[in-house]
Amino acid sequence: MSTLLTAQSLRVDTAFGTLFDSLSFTLKKGDRIGLLGDNGCGKSTLLKVLDGTDSPAAGTVALAGHCMMARVEQHLPDAIYPLTMLDAVLAQLPAAERDSLRWKAETLLASMGFTPQDTALQSSTLSGGQHTRLLLARALISEPDLLLLDEPSNHLDLPTMLWLEQFLQNWTGSFVLVSHDRQLLDAATNGSWILRDKTLHYFALPCTAARKALVAKDESDALRHKAEQKEIDRVAASAKRLATWGKVYDNEDLARKAKQMEKQVERLKESQTEVTAGSQWTLTLRGDALRADRLLEMDNLDVPPAPGLPALFRVDSARLKSGDRVAIIGRNGCGKSSLMKLIWQQCRAEQSTDTLKLHPRVAPGYYDQTLHQLPDDAPLLDALEPFAPNPQDRKMALISAGFPWARHGQLVNTLSGGERSRLLFVGLTLARYSLLMLDEPTNHLDMEGKEALADTLQQFEGGVLLVSHDRQLITQSCNRFWLIEDGKLSEWHDADAVFERLRESSGLTQSVDTALPRDETPSPYDDVLERLVALETLLAEDLARKPKHQKPQLQAQWRKEIEDLEAQL
Repeated sequence: MSTLLTAQSLRVDTAFGTLFDSLSFTLKKGDRIGLLGDNGCGKSTLLKVLDGTDSPAAGTVALAGHCMMARVEQHLPDAIYPLTMLDAVLAQLPAAERDSLRWKAETLLASMGFTPQDTALQSSTLSGGQHTRLLLARALISEPDLLLLDEPSNHLDLPTMLWLEQFLQNWTGSFVLVSHDRQLLDAATNGSWILRDKTLHYFALPCTAARKALVAKDESDALRHKAEQKEIDRVAASAKRLATWGKVYDNEDLARKAKQMEKQVERLKESQTEVTAGSQWTLTLRGDALRADRLLEMDNLDVPPAPGLPALFRVDSARLKSGDRVAIIGRNGCGKSSLMKLIWQQCRAEQSTDTLKLHPRVAPGYYDQTLHQLPDDAPLLDALEPFAPNPQDRKMALISAGFPWARHGQLVNTLSGGERSRLLFVGLTLARYSLLMLDEPTNHLDMEGKEALADTLQQFEGGVLLVSHDRQLITQSCNRFWLIEDGKLSEWHDADAVFERLRESSGLTQSVDTALPRDETPSPYDDVLERLVALETLLAEDLARKPKHQKPQLQAQWRKEIEDLEAQL
């Protein structure tokens, strides 16, 4: 298997210290690597070092002579916004070749799902999902052997996410993919790099299996570290005892042996197994349940993108009470965020209408995906004042969230996206709301943060409205599902059924006939048996979880459906 890229002893320093050090690895043809790590650990920086955009403080990167590499950025370059899509793709080619290869750019954009009319659109008018497809087309026009993809799944709606997953599965080249979407990584990769504690851990496994392997390694390292520390303590105690006897009895042999044992202690400490420092913060959300039948009620509600504009969709009837955790699902631009903003505006105005009714005692909290609720020019301690008047409560919450006292005077506008998101979650927890509205809360969360959010939402005592394209978060944390499609909002009770509906509407569902031998006819009971096995698996997996993480309502639904299916058989 031919080598595409080799890195030796890479180190990158920042104003706040070393980002990573002594990274050495080789990329070979056929490698499909997922690059994982906490926010701020240096994943994007590593990609920039690999493609030469940034220079390391130490170490080298060598690209094979036959290897063509391209990086897919997180955002469109500013220079591309005034260009049409076609010109944006052609801009990647040498000027002398653009006219002769225009057909190639048109073919590539067509394969990305764009019509000839779309290719004339100005890049600045595109949605987030269209941005991602255009960035991919710009990278693929040079026919690279190695793709570097920096969080391409950010801001994608579910249909586009499913398209991206299918694209990566079918692409024949090698790639390094930075993403916090576990399902995307599991479906598309065959190896994982986990960047943690300033070093790189490699596993020839997809995301979920690699993270389990790292946990097992951490547990083994912790046991080894404990045993080594016990030996260090024993030798140190012996050295101290011999040194004392040497002084008391004026014995040079004992004093010399004590010195030798002290040197042995130093050697043992230098070779002692390192243990991970772990995460400084665990995401939690605490709320209060309002004893009422309805926190929110909508009837014949038209949802426009802004006041005075035509409605994007209509809500015939919908209700929400404490304990309901509703995922609002649909394509980008269908009106999910518009619905959240409309509800939030009426909550702030403390008024109800005939079409949108709010309980008079509801206490709403809102996570805005733009994070504009936090004032840019305010210190961290002051930014949380609207959520908790008591300064001591705010100070202790910041410290427990990984913001030490020395940083409490730092301005909000100096934080990274992940830190700013963390700060807003701290505020939402301090306020203890009875209705929580979360608009794309995972855009700035790493994988551990997403999992913690799913766990804490399961225990949230109030009501939750969640707009997200993260399938794992939706499946694990929500018990109701609202799908916005064709100008209507409909209620669903099974997340997998919603995802399948989106696959069908995106043309991604494969025909069942292609999976069956031509001379075989499927039994009418096959679908029933397959569904029965799937339900029993879901039930067994949920029962295996800790009681506080189980989903009793879903368990009851699954048991009822299992009984019905068994009756059919």
